[in-house]
Amino acid sequence: MPEEPLQRSPSGSDSNQPDSDADEFEQALSEVERDLQALKERYEQVQRDRKRQAELQQRREQIRKELRHSSTRQLRQAELKQIKQQLETIELNLESRLFSWGSLKEPFWQAVRFGGLGVVVGWILKSCAG
Repeated sequence: MPEEPLQRSPSGSDSNQPDSDADEFEQALSEVERDLQALKERYEQVQRDRKRQAELQQRREQIRKELRHSSTRQLRQAELKQIKQQLETIELNLESRLFSWGSLKEPFWQAVRFGGLGVVVGWILKSCAG
Protein backbone atom coordinates (compact mmCIF):
# COMPACT_ATOMS: atom_id res chain seq x y z
CA MET A 1 0.00 0.00 0.00
CA PRO A 2 1.58 3.32 -1.00
CA GLU A 3 2.18 5.88 1.70
CA GLU A 4 0.20 9.08 1.54
CA PRO A 5 2.27 12.27 1.41
CA LEU A 6 2.18 14.47 4.48
CA GLN A 7 -0.11 17.41 4.18
CA ARG A 8 1.56 20.73 4.52
CA SER A 9 0.04 24.02 5.44
CA PRO A 10 0.67 27.06 3.21
CA SER A 11 3.49 28.11 5.54
CA GLY A 12 5.27 24.82 4.92
CA SER A 13 4.77 23.23 8.37
CA ASP A 14 2.93 19.95 9.02
CA SER A 15 -0.77 20.25 9.73
CA ASN A 16 -2.25 18.10 12.49
CA GLN A 17 -5.78 19.34 11.85
CA PRO A 18 -7.07 16.26 9.95
CA ASP A 19 -5.60 13.95 12.59
CA SER A 20 -7.13 15.87 15.47
CA ASP A 21 -10.49 16.01 13.68
CA ALA A 22 -10.35 12.25 13.16
CA ASP A 23 -9.39 11.69 16.80
CA GLU A 24 -12.25 13.90 18.00
CA PHE A 25 -14.65 12.09 15.70
CA GLU A 26 -13.46 8.68 16.94
CA GLN A 27 -13.83 9.81 20.56
CA ALA A 28 -17.31 11.15 19.91
CA LEU A 29 -18.25 7.97 18.08
CA SER A 30 -17.00 5.74 20.88
CA GLU A 31 -18.90 7.87 23.42
CA VAL A 32 -22.09 7.51 21.37
CA GLU A 33 -21.53 3.76 21.17
CA ARG A 34 -21.06 3.55 24.97
CA ASP A 35 -24.21 5.60 25.52
CA LEU A 36 -26.14 3.39 23.11
CA GLN A 37 -24.92 0.24 24.86
CA ALA A 38 -25.89 1.69 28.26
CA LEU A 39 -29.32 2.57 26.86
CA LYS A 40 -29.77 -0.96 25.49
CA GLU A 41 -28.80 -2.46 28.85
CA ARG A 42 -31.20 -0.13 30.66
CA TYR A 43 -34.00 -1.03 28.24
CA GLU A 44 -33.40 -4.75 28.81
CA GLN A 45 -33.42 -4.24 32.57
CA VAL A 46 -36.69 -2.31 32.39
CA GLN A 47 -38.23 -5.08 30.29
CA ARG A 48 -37.08 -7.74 32.78
CA ASP A 49 -38.35 -5.71 35.74
CA ARG A 50 -41.73 -5.11 34.11
CA LYS A 51 -42.09 -8.80 33.31
CA ARG A 52 -41.14 -9.74 36.87
CA GLN A 53 -43.52 -7.10 38.21
CA ALA A 54 -46.40 -8.55 36.17
CA GLU A 55 -45.56 -12.07 37.37
CA LEU A 56 -45.49 -10.96 41.00
CA GLN A 57 -48.76 -9.06 40.69
CA GLN A 58 -50.39 -12.11 39.16
CA ARG A 59 -49.03 -14.32 41.95
CA ARG A 60 -50.24 -11.79 44.55
CA GLU A 61 -53.77 -11.95 43.16
CA GLN A 62 -53.62 -15.74 43.11
CA ILE A 63 -52.55 -15.81 46.76
CA ARG A 64 -55.31 -13.39 47.75
CA LYS A 65 -57.86 -15.72 46.16
CA GLU A 66 -56.31 -18.70 47.93
CA LEU A 67 -56.43 -16.86 51.25
CA ARG A 68 -60.19 -16.80 51.07
CA HIS A 69 -60.39 -20.55 50.49
CA SER A 70 -57.35 -21.88 52.35
CA SER A 71 -56.58 -23.00 55.86
CA THR A 72 -52.87 -22.19 55.49
CA ARG A 73 -53.56 -18.52 55.95
CA GLN A 74 -50.31 -17.65 57.80
CA LEU A 75 -48.08 -19.17 55.13
CA ARG A 76 -49.92 -17.36 52.36
CA GLN A 77 -49.78 -14.05 54.23
CA ALA A 78 -46.00 -14.37 54.64
CA GLU A 79 -45.64 -15.08 50.94
CA LEU A 80 -47.90 -12.15 50.13
CA LYS A 81 -45.77 -9.86 52.29
CA GLN A 82 -42.60 -11.05 50.54
CA ILE A 83 -44.16 -10.42 47.12
CA LYS A 84 -45.20 -6.94 48.22
CA GLN A 85 -41.61 -6.15 49.24
CA GLN A 86 -40.26 -7.44 45.92
CA LEU A 87 -42.77 -5.32 44.02
CA GLU A 88 -41.74 -2.22 45.97
CA THR A 89 -38.08 -2.93 45.18
CA ILE A 90 -38.82 -3.34 41.47
CA GLU A 91 -40.85 -0.12 41.39
CA LEU A 92 -38.03 1.72 43.13
CA ASN A 93 -35.52 0.36 40.58
CA LEU A 94 -37.73 1.40 37.69
CA GLU A 95 -38.18 4.92 39.06
CA SER A 96 -34.67 5.55 40.35
CA ARG A 97 -32.96 4.70 37.07
CA LEU A 98 -35.02 7.21 35.16
CA PHE A 99 -33.63 10.20 37.03
CA SER A 100 -30.00 9.90 37.95
CA TRP A 101 -27.44 12.63 38.53
CA GLY A 102 -25.71 11.58 35.33
CA SER A 103 -28.79 12.30 33.24
CA LEU A 104 -29.52 15.58 35.05
CA LYS A 105 -25.94 16.86 35.29
CA GLU A 106 -25.72 18.51 31.88
CA PRO A 107 -29.16 20.24 31.97
CA PHE A 108 -28.43 21.38 35.53
CA TRP A 109 -25.15 23.03 34.59
CA GLN A 110 -26.68 24.58 31.49
CA ALA A 111 -29.43 26.10 33.64
CA VAL A 112 -26.83 27.42 36.10
CA ARG A 113 -24.68 28.80 33.28
CA PHE A 114 -27.44 30.50 31.33
CA GLY A 115 -29.36 31.55 34.43
CA GLY A 116 -26.22 33.20 35.78
CA LEU A 117 -25.56 34.78 32.42
CA GLY A 118 -29.12 36.13 32.41
CA VAL A 119 -28.63 37.68 35.85
CA VAL A 120 -25.36 39.33 34.77
CA VAL A 121 -26.93 40.70 31.58
CA GLY A 122 -29.89 41.97 33.64
CA TRP A 123 -27.57 43.80 36.03
CA ILE A 124 -25.69 45.35 33.13
CA LEU A 125 -28.90 46.48 31.44
CA LYS A 126 -30.25 47.89 34.70
CA SER A 127 -27.05 49.81 35.38
CA CYS A 128 -27.07 51.22 31.83
CA ALA A 129 -30.74 52.21 32.03
CA GLY A 130 -30.85 53.60 35.47
